[in-house]
Amino acid sequence: MDEIKGVIQDIVFRNEQNGYSVVDIECEDDLVTVVGYFAFLNLGEMIKAEGVWIQHKDYGMQFKMESYAVVTPASLIGIEKYLGSGFIPGVGPSIAKKLVEKFGMDTLDIIQYNPEKLLEIEGIGKKKADKMNEAFQEQKELRDIMIFLEQYGVSPTYAVKIYKAYGINTIKEIKENPYRLADDVFGIGFKMADKIAMSIGISTSSEYRLASGAKYMINYYHAQGHTYVPRDILIEKTQEILDVDKDDIDNTLMALFLEGKISIEKLEDCQAVYSTTFYKAESGVCRRLMQLARDVPAKIDAQVEGRDGIILAPNQKKAVEATLENGIVIITGGPGTGKTTTINTIIKILEEKGLSVLLAAPTGRAAKRMQEATGKEAKTIHRLLEYGAGDDEADMFFQKNEDSPLEVDVLIIDEVSMVDILLMNNLLKAIPEGTRVVLVGDSDQLPSVGPGNVLRDMIESGMIPVVKLNEIFRQAEESLIVVNAHKINNGEHPILSDKNKDFFFVKAESGNNIVSTIIDLCSHRLPKFTGYDFYEGIQVLSPMRKGECGVQNLNIKLQEKLNPPADDKKEKVYRDMVFRVGDKVMQVKNNYKLKWQSIQDFEKEGEGVFNGDIGLIQDIDGEEQYMEVIFDNDKLVKYEYSNLDELEHAYALTVHKSQGSEFPVVIMPATYGAPMLLTRNLLYTALTRAKKLVAIVGHEKYIKQMVDNNYITKRYSGLKQRLAKLKDMYE
Repeated sequence: MDEIKGVIQDIVFRNEQNGYSVVDIECEDDLVTVVGYFAFLNLGEMIKAEGVWIQHKDYGMQFKMESYAVVTPASLIGIEKYLGSGFIPGVGPSIAKKLVEKFGMDTLDIIQYNPEKLLEIEGIGKKKADKMNEAFQEQKELRDIMIFLEQYGVSPTYAVKIYKAYGINTIKEIKENPYRLADDVFGIGFKMADKIAMSIGISTSSEYRLASGAKYMINYYHAQGHTYVPRDILIEKTQEILDVDKDDIDNTLMALFLEGKISIEKLEDCQAVYSTTFYKAESGVCRRLMQLARDVPAKIDAQVEGRDGIILAPNQKKAVEATLENGIVIITGGPGTGKTTTINTIIKILEEKGLSVLLAAPTGRAAKRMQEATGKEAKTIHRLLEYGAGDDEADMFFQKNEDSPLEVDVLIIDEVSMVDILLMNNLLKAIPEGTRVVLVGDSDQLPSVGPGNVLRDMIESGMIPVVKLNEIFRQAEESLIVVNAHKINNGEHPILSDKNKDFFFVKAESGNNIVSTIIDLCSHRLPKFTGYDFYEGIQVLSPMRKGECGVQNLNIKLQEKLNPPADDKKEKVYRDMVFRVGDKVMQVKNNYKLKWQSIQDFEKEGEGVFNGDIGLIQDIDGEEQYMEVIFDNDKLVKYEYSNLDELEHAYALTVHKSQGSEFPVVIMPATYGAPMLLTRNLLYTALTRAKKLVAIVGHEKYIKQMVDNNYITKRYSGLKQRLAKLKDMYE
């Protein structure tokens, strides 16, 4: 094994996901190219590496690194380059030069042990000096932890997340129980934790491993939309990943049950295993819905028809009357069936009777649409329930609940098909006795991204009064989007030949032709035809993530065309993505703590960016290591580089991710895909996201296949059974 020692002059290539790097190191008078997996790298850093020399067929002689250690820079040039590399936020080449000119070889000791002396440098105040000291100390701790984790195959990106979770105790915590990583660190699942545990030498039959494997499998099913897992299926699937006896898994489930970490309940057809959170949520939703259904407020007498010259269809009238007579009612229907007119009538009648009315929807986009349709303020459910921090900044919760309920007479919630079991539970807990509740949604759309089948379960249970609006109004009949949506929902093939309407089919045979046609539609034809640009009005939706016509490839191709690299556009390479100023991006997880600042009203600020929110990258600061994104043309959010896994490109979205949103123009490929993706309700959901125009690009046979495929993914949910059982008890 050979050994070299030198200063990092250039980082030619680095994969942030696994740490593989190509670096140029100055060793005495020679420049050596070193390749290998580095946990931590900074320009100007001196390293001592062990490895072997190899001859690369294209790049010549290289040093293949097997292990390395970081050595403190031994020259002024090395220190200056080290500090100027940007590893300390706020310290770039200019500040680094000033520091070295002032303190020479003592520079690093000054930053670490005597940061008050930094105040002697122009441009460095007390706050910045403290920040530099803190960052320097953190980097030293982080480097040790990254090198420790590197031996277990943990990438630098995840190592930073682990360090943020456990701080200086990281190594101690992992050695004691590596399986806690799966619970505590976003993005690290059981499989990675298990790999670390096996490397450390933890037994395959360890109680930590058995419990973590069982919880991992329960959470896996939650992530697929289920609120519980049948016990026999859970044991079978857990055995597949752990390779232990089924009896050991069964005993582990019983131990977790006795510890209160899971719940097990006999339903009609199986023993259902829930995580405690979802068991409490499902039971709570059932109990509160029963109370609302039985707690009928005094009937309101009012003139329903003939108001403001509006003539209601029979089922619209029925929906209004049901609201006046019941404590809770569900109003469902597809596009063009008059849901907005019905809701506006309900609002007007109830406000004339002196009742207070609140409106809300699951997402910001859905709330904005509701507000535009009614002329009344509509909030997201999270904002309505005042989701935020308590005394402890890390403790986030809904501040409106059973102890501090909403003050309202009537609550109307739109897009209820998007509401999962957890959010519904928190919403219902905050509704006081005597409040009328109107739930509005389209039960034929895809179910919520989160666990549960809430709207469909409530409708099918028979517990709650349901009114379905099914008459398409004359104005809506003129829209081929509406006509085709209802045709598809009824299992009929859509009209594809009418070129004078708002629904277009563009034939393209191969996947490559489909992609190139979509790019042309986005960049030239549709902006010219509709007047909408891609960033504001046109959205590509795809049934799938992978494949030539999947979201991942479409995002790459659309970015190349719509926002290509340029000298004046800053970039940040993160994993396999290139984030660039001007990119359209989407938040992919709820982050209730992420702060935003209004760019229209600088005194207005808030917290919370949510799964599905779409924004534009405004700036990338390589020195301070953050990226700025503007959401809703107003909310400016700063993302530290370590949080970039919460963002994805949004030139193309999956249909699932588009739920609750509405776009003027929607483009979708029609091509080969898995039958479980190419379904009738997915096609229906995609069409109903469009307000002005739909363009489907591909082959007609795949559209027909989707219409004919009425497959609905089964979700394990006990809500329908619970509600039906309670209904039978009280009848």
